[in-house]
Amino acid sequence: MTLYDDVSFVIRAKNRNNVFQALTIPKTPTQLSKQLDINIGYVSNIIIELLKRELIECLSPNEKRHRLYKISKKGANVINEIKTLDN
Repeated sequence: MTLYDDVSFVIRAKNRNNVFQALTIPKTPTQLSKQLDINIGYVSNIIIELLKRELIECLSPNEKRHRLYKISKKGANVINEIKTLDN
């Protein structure tokens, strides 16, 4: 998978893009749901998709609830490319 495959994956869905961009600062799914006004179940599905592509990482994997997620190094490259495309 190329960088542009990941960029396309993120930007082709508004909510996915919003969740992804919001994770530049570590957040829980509940925080994302409230901040972005998106159903928690939908946020959870987006997180699973982003984790599979290694665009985000879990900072507290041993926790059952209130796990914190943030952009991974790979995800940071995707964010930078999205910003380039927006200019």
